[in-house]
Amino acid sequence: MASQQTKLPHLGEANPQVYVETPLHPEKLTELWFQQDGATCHTARDIIDLLKDTFDDRLISNFGPVNWPPRSCDLTPLDYFLCGYVKSLVYADKPQTLDHLEDNIRRVIADIRPQMLEKVIENWTSRLDYIRASRGSPMPEIIFKM
Repeated sequence: MASQQTKLPHLGEANPQVYVETPLHPEKLTELWFQQDGATCHTARDIIDLLKDTFDDRLISNFGPVNWPPRSCDLTPLDYFLCGYVKSLVYADKPQTLDHLEDNIRRVIADIRPQMLEKVIENWTSRLDYIRASRGSPMPEIIFKM
C-alpha cells in the first residue's frame, strides 16, 4: 500500500532521519475497479505495482490481472462515451482555475442520470453485436449515436 513519510517536528530537529509512515489510503477500495490505457508512462513497474496493491485483481491494464481488451475504444464506455461527454461539458464555460475545473468535473459526473447510462449500455450491446457479426473486424468510425 502507498504511504507517505512525514518528519516529526519535535524529533526532526534532534534527528532529521526520523520519519513516521502514514498510509495515503486508509483502506483498500474493495468494490472499485481501475482501468488504464497502455500509455508507457502509465505502465511503469512502480505504477503497476502500486495499482496491483491498491486494486488487487480489479485492475484492467496491459500489465494487470485483467488484460486491456483489444479495440477497447470501440467497446469501452469510458472511451466511446464518458471521456468525450464529460470533456464537452467540463470545458463549456472555459474554466480558468484548477478549482473551477474540478468543480465542473464533479458536477458533470454527478449529473449523469440512470437513463443516460441505460442508453450507453444499449449502445454497448449494439457494438458487441456488430463485433460478433463481423467476426471481430474493426468498427467503422461512426456507426452508433447516443
